Amino acid sequence: MAAVSFAHAAPGEPGRWQVLRLAALSVPIYAAAQPVMAFVPAILSRHYGIGLASLGLVFLIGQAVNALLDPLVGALSDRTASRFGRRRPWVAGGGVLFLFGSALLFFPPAGVGIGWVAAGAFLYFCGSSIATTALLAWSGEISGDYRRRTAIASLFTFLSAAALVLALLLPAIADRVRPGDGPLRLTLFGALVLATGLPGLWLTLTAVPDPAAPAVRTRPGLRAALRAVFADRQLLRVLAADTLVTSGQGVRTALLLFVVTLYLGRPEWAGALFLFQYSFGLLAAPIWQRIGRTLGKARAAVLAELAQAAINLGLLALTPDRFGLMLALAAAQGLTQGAGNLMLRAMVADLADAARADSGEERGGLFYSAFSISAKLGGALALGLALPLLGALGFDPHGANGPAALHALLLVFALGPALGHAAAAALLTGFPLDEAAHSEIRARLTARDAALVPAE
Repeated sequence: MAAVSFAHAAPGEPGRWQVLRLAALSVPIYAAAQPVMAFVPAILSRHYGIGLASLGLVFLIGQAVNALLDPLVGALSDRTASRFGRRRPWVAGGGVLFLFGSALLFFPPAGVGIGWVAAGAFLYFCGSSIATTALLAWSGEISGDYRRRTAIASLFTFLSAAALVLALLLPAIADRVRPGDGPLRLTLFGALVLATGLPGLWLTLTAVPDPAAPAVRTRPGLRAALRAVFADRQLLRVLAADTLVTSGQGVRTALLLFVVTLYLGRPEWAGALFLFQYSFGLLAAPIWQRIGRTLGKARAAVLAELAQAAINLGLLALTPDRFGLMLALAAAQGLTQGAGNLMLRAMVADLADAARADSGEERGGLFYSAFSISAKLGGALALGLALPLLGALGFDPHGANGPAALHALLLVFALGPALGHAAAAALLTGFPLDEAAHSEIRARLTARDAALVPAE
């Protein structure tokens, strides 16, 4: 984290520790994300007797509500005017809902029914969507400096990676204490989320001022604002690139356990390999923040995606007796982990500036909500394409697989992410909004804001 530079801050801009405080709520949100999707349904089914069909429906509806809320919250928070600020009320409300929902999901009572789970899932998904969308927009507004925005995104990425590593440590701890005890896992997950969530919410809400809405000549209706997303070609390039990046990451995540247990024959590494990779991921944010300062965001994103494409192509050389190669590639994957997402996230704030300079409309929250949806779409595409493709190629996760089926597993595992990352790099090549262009945009905004009377 030492490489994340906040030197030469402009007067009134937040320093490193203020940004860390602002990012504090992202720790419990990211710490809960993987357990909720990967552990909670399985444990509730196996240890509490809730049917898989009911659980599947509840979590499907929860994800749908999550996706639908993102653009609504983004657009409404752009228009919010209160004595507490624009983003802070949404972060506060979403954070409270997220914590209540997490408590219901991670601390179910004996004999819990589907109604309890549905309430918990609804509060969890609504709360995480509201808080995350508003917090992303807030983080993009606390500085107008091109490079400092990369540093801010880097700190958020670092804390998110640390939260994920902490969450992945908990199943290992639970297995040491009481192997196979699902309720204990839920309790440990819940303790982590609440222990970081309660102080995290306070730290975030009191970290930095919530910037006042900029002066604008017009405030278009909500429908017109939503249409603006599809009219911004550069934003669409960023969203498409992020969808490709997250779909590649999703294919790797979805198939890693199959590759480790069935192709490499190392089931003892089924969970540990995730932890191994994500531990290296703690170093990725400061490394790539420095690269971004040198090359600019778009070029750094292209480099990161080409590196990830090359790493995934290296997986084609895997054989069951080359587990050391798997470890080396996992370490390399960790060192590039989330680098493209980091740059793309910082670029969204610059695009919101460009949109306001051209149209006079504030779209930061709306643009970040679209960015959240692109990530969710990428994850959905990963599962929707990779798993059916494997089935069509003869792979059966529950049965015996011959050499051809196992080779097909390796091909999809390697080529799926490689193609996604390479396509993202191609989309971002030649991206026009660099540091010089952004400086001109900020100068135009400063002149415009000085000429306008703030909206009542």
